[in-house]
Amino acid sequence: MTSRHQRPTLEDKRKGENALSEFADYVQSEQAKRQPPGATTVKLTGKAAKSTKTKGPKPVEHHEELDIIDSLGLSDDKPPVRLKHLLLDRGPEVDSSKEQLNGVLNGRVEEGYGEALFDVGLEDSGDSMGFSKEEWDLALERIRERCADIKAETRMLMTRNVGGHVDVETSPKDKSCSGKLLVRRIPTDMDDVIETRIAVVGNVDAGKSTMLGVLVKGSLDDGRGKTRVNLFRHKHEVESGRTSSVGMEIMGFDTKGEVVSSNVPGRKLSWEEIGKRSAKVISFTDLAGHERYLRTTVFGLLSSEPNYCLLMVAANNGLVGMSKEHLGIALALNVPVMVVISKIDICPPHILQQTVTQLTKILKSPGARKIPMFIKNREDCINTATQFVSQRICPIFQVSNVTGDSLPLVREFLNILPHHGNYDSDAPFEFHVNDTFSVPFVGTVVSGVVKSGVIHTGDSILIGPDSLGNFTNTTIRSIERKRIPATVCCAGQSASFALKRIRRKEVRKGMVVLSASEKQNAKDNSQVAAPKVYREFVAEVLILSHATTIRTKYQAMLHVGPVSQTCAIVDLDRSFIRTGDKAMVAFRFVQRPEYLAVGDRILFREGRTKGLGIVKELGFDSEKGLEKKPVLAANGWDDVADSTGGGEIEGRSQIDAAKGAEGAAVNGGASVMTSGVGAEAKNEQASTKPGKKENEQAPTQPGKKGKEQASTKSGKKENEQTSSRLGKNINGAPK
Repeated sequence: MTSRHQRPTLEDKRKGENALSEFADYVQSEQAKRQPPGATTVKLTGKAAKSTKTKGPKPVEHHEELDIIDSLGLSDDKPPVRLKHLLLDRGPEVDSSKEQLNGVLNGRVEEGYGEALFDVGLEDSGDSMGFSKEEWDLALERIRERCADIKAETRMLMTRNVGGHVDVETSPKDKSCSGKLLVRRIPTDMDDVIETRIAVVGNVDAGKSTMLGVLVKGSLDDGRGKTRVNLFRHKHEVESGRTSSVGMEIMGFDTKGEVVSSNVPGRKLSWEEIGKRSAKVISFTDLAGHERYLRTTVFGLLSSEPNYCLLMVAANNGLVGMSKEHLGIALALNVPVMVVISKIDICPPHILQQTVTQLTKILKSPGARKIPMFIKNREDCINTATQFVSQRICPIFQVSNVTGDSLPLVREFLNILPHHGNYDSDAPFEFHVNDTFSVPFVGTVVSGVVKSGVIHTGDSILIGPDSLGNFTNTTIRSIERKRIPATVCCAGQSASFALKRIRRKEVRKGMVVLSASEKQNAKDNSQVAAPKVYREFVAEVLILSHATTIRTKYQAMLHVGPVSQTCAIVDLDRSFIRTGDKAMVAFRFVQRPEYLAVGDRILFREGRTKGLGIVKELGFDSEKGLEKKPVLAANGWDDVADSTGGGEIEGRSQIDAAKGAEGAAVNGGASVMTSGVGAEAKNEQASTKPGKKENEQAPTQPGKKGKEQASTKSGKKENEQTSSRLGKNINGAPK
């Protein structure tokens, strides 16, 4: 048994950490089974309509880092065509080779959502083509001709044994020419622009807003936050220099891979100018770093649905404060993480080394299981960005916003960052609202991310639920993406909708927008049924950090995408749960019902308490309840309610349960998401209130003798209760 005055063991500390990484992977796989809106569909077969359950294809577990195996050409279906032959063929079948090369390039660009990295001089299997300088020039010229046919442009990122400013050093034994070429399609409208969302998190004063201002504006900072002013939304943010809301900023790259910026030094382009001149847009979500605004930060992380997470760490402070909280939330959401160590120009070398050592240790811990990759040159940058499809890799940059050290590497990394995320445009339309506006002469505007499906201007939609769980029927007046008018919006894109016949006070953050038209589902030729909302649901959860034990009637702030609402636990599949436990839990929304789907990821918190889970069942039958599972306590007894004693724990089980709760107060803070001494102090305060009965048994007396007497009396009382088994409950009253 671990007392309040003993330090928790290493196993106790890592109980929540070890469970975090495994459970986050499990939640990620379960999200692939997420059912589309409306569990009931109507099959349209002539005049007959028949209601059936939606049955999608069985999801297959996918590992993106193993996609390289598919490109090795190992299947026996047809012999693969060697790329060297397509690039250098000058025979009578040269036209056929060019057409096949067109198909290869077009397929890779489509697979990369509008861009692709092409290894010139290497086969798909990784074997070298052995190009000479003349063969290299011929192959490169043919690739550029074929790219012009598919309306794409190229940029050479890195070469070997070719010469030029992008050439890197190679082994003396390797004399062949090779390189990496970026192929990016020329967008015809805003719908073809590649969009990548990145959430920027970190502790207060880590330089998040300054970093974004330097990247977007193109000029360096003066050391006093000159470049961050343009990102602030409120007056008090400008005065204090601290972000308190969810800020948005974009950065554009053209088809050549160059940053879209103004020709006038110091001038910042508008969103419209950046969007019209860009082929790829990076959307940054600037989040608050102060502990006071943690709820806003968690809401921004979940509602913006980022493809990547950028963690800012100040070199002179290290990974402290809310940085650990933000890193833990990013790991719980299973979002790929990249780290930027800022302020290296004012940090002493030995302090910087301590920060690097601390960061490496945390990233390699069982809770994170990341592989740190320090980016120091152009070759490391390109190779790491190419391999970043694996979520186990964590790139680390060391930059200075004043001197500009390593900033070109960060821009190059963002330019070739691959698209990450799976979205279904064939599923029914679903749009999550994360902000609302009232625009003069336009009306009510809602912004958010399209979860699935496609929507057009003029389509009829349903928005809700309101406080009673009802949906309002309205029409989309207009659509804008990056403040540029658009006529269509697809899955995975962020957009703003202007709505007709609805006032701003009737909409709120956390609502969903669904299609209300009579169109059929493109996947199974079915009609989506009316939306249903739920006040109660059942989820499988993992407790990442908690001081003592969690029982029924416990309340916490629960986040499901853009939904943020207080929830109460109405039932558990056991008597209580602690840090590191996985359990089935029934929740009830306190204020109003919400629109949920099986497979939604949930995150709940209350103070230092953190939990992660996934929705398993919508609705809850309070009369039936959850199936109870026996839980073995530390002494081997079944720590469950006594069926003959009205639900009270008897004898020694009651004593062990109380002491186990006291031990959990010490062990509960062991998680990546728990930071600082504040949690330990809070846990100690909670553990010093074991109950009136125990205080009477062991009164505190000054001096060593008083302590020995107190421990002797409490031990004697415990042995008497254990041996006698008088059948009394905790208050001493007979059953």
